[in-house]
Amino acid sequence: MKISPAKENILKRVRNALSQSVQLPFPNSEGNSSVFRTENESLELKFAEEFTRLQGKFVFCTGKGELLESLRALCEHKEWHNVFCQTPSLLKTIHQEDLPVLNQGNMHDADAAITDCEYLVARTGTVVLSSAQPSGRALPVYAPVHIMIAYTHQLVFDLKDAFSKLKDKYGNELPSAISFATGPSRTADIEKTLVVGIHGPKEVYVFLVDE
Repeated sequence: MKISPAKENILKRVRNALSQSVQLPFPNSEGNSSVFRTENESLELKFAEEFTRLQGKFVFCTGKGELLESLRALCEHKEWHNVFCQTPSLLKTIHQEDLPVLNQGNMHDADAAITDCEYLVARTGTVVLSSAQPSGRALPVYAPVHIMIAYTHQLVFDLKDAFSKLKDKYGNELPSAISFATGPSRTADIEKTLVVGIHGPKEVYVFLVDE
């Protein structure tokens, strides 16, 4: 196939351009700084505002005692008799109280599930979960109500901060699944009707314990 002189001239100019390195015209604009600026307000307040804006339910606890009291009050108010948890550290704390929390049986019959989490992203009100947690992948999805217990040291401002901490924590052995839960499960059909709880929990709680 014969190439026209005009096309050959264009290809020659492209080859010459590729053979010579050119400095970036705006090197400081290539993702070296975050697009979002950290808010002056506390991460706890920012997360609470964004999380509740998305229909999440936020409870701040000043310590382990207040956490247990809040969990007890929630179970009694909701009349839950089967709350499922398979996180050893949480079970050790919860079993000190007479709460209806089990770690055996069918998770699909549970009224609610309690898990830990990896991090809380304040800017978007997002909870970071991973398959490396004792709760695994299924429990946070199948339970009709998902209760997550987190601590103030797990708060980060943005998603990039969460990714950075995950890399520091796991190194080259990142979990096989990392998920981001931003409020209860929701979807909308073509008529723009919002339905909550269609692909996951219809209620999501975060109990944040101050350390």
